[in-house]
Amino acid sequence: MTDSVDTPIVVASGIHKTYNSGKGVVVHAIRGIDLTVEKAEVVGVMGPSGCGKTTLLNCLSGLDDIDEGDIKIGGVSLRGMDDDTRTDYRAREMGFVFQLYNLLPVLSAVENVELPMLVGGVNSREARQHAMDSLEMVGLGDWAAHRPAELSGGQRQRVTIARALVNDPEIIWADEPTGDLDSETAQEIMELILDLNERNRQTFIIVTHAQEIGDQCHRIVRMRDGRIEEK
Repeated sequence: MTDSVDTPIVVASGIHKTYNSGKGVVVHAIRGIDLTVEKAEVVGVMGPSGCGKTTLLNCLSGLDDIDEGDIKIGGVSLRGMDDDTRTDYRAREMGFVFQLYNLLPVLSAVENVELPMLVGGVNSREARQHAMDSLEMVGLGDWAAHRPAELSGGQRQRVTIARALVNDPEIIWADEPTGDLDSETAQEIMELILDLNERNRQTFIIVTHAQEIGDQCHRIVRMRDGRIEEK
């Protein structure tokens, strides 16, 4: 990524995304969105169900292709990359947090956290050290040997956040990170995200349906029918 402090971390220009839902019906999920996110922002993406929030996150992060427009992350265009290059770029430069954790049940917390580094070719000793550092950062250093089934929902989400942090990414995409948690645990996770943002100056883009979570973001992007209503 570019080191220029003046370069926004995300610039989306005129992006469109359609899906074929079957029987010849085309769904316009994203309709000409322009969006700029500055480095170290915490941005909440909100809107009614089906408005395109998760699709937008998937497009911005390069998980989904777009039909029109361009997306630059740290000044680098995702659209100009082939699939392998984009996958490698995502693994090195981005972190992901999902509502349902996506942790492997047969692995311990530290093994789940270190897995992206091992897949990326990092040696086991270095990967384990980075994984332990990440678990310490989210307050779970003492739970490193526990498997997901032995952890609470909040602890499992902390493991997911630790995994997202392990490569020290500049940007972390979070899709309903508190959606499966009770209100008290959800607030603890949001406080952790804000603390990590403050300490590490990492950008968080958070899809959420919870107004109390959105209100704690630096700003809210509201969506309706595949478009941004306000920024």
